[in-house]
Amino acid sequence: MTTPLTLTPGHCPDGTALLTATGEVDMSNCAALAAALDGTAGRPLVLDLTAVEYLDSAGLSVLFAHADHVTLVATALLTPVLTISGLADLTTVHDSLLPDRA
Repeated sequence: MTTPLTLTPGHCPDGTALLTATGEVDMSNCAALAAALDGTAGRPLVLDLTAVEYLDSAGLSVLFAHADHVTLVATALLTPVLTISGLADLTTVHDSLLPDRA
């Protein structure tokens, strides 16, 4: 059974690509996230995870694979997971969308 995940593309005011994820990221749907991130062709991207309620190791592995060009926006719930996993050492993690990227 696939858990709910919605991916909404957009752009920040500065033109940087923005992808907003809503729901849960797990083994049942991480391929959709990987496909969306693969579609950026390595260009800078802001990934807004503030509406993500659950992130498992399969979702983390997708984020690790794109850490070189993704900036993450995460809540206090996800930030410890990103830090403990080491992902926060490889990419920038913010607790909210930056004013110039909102």
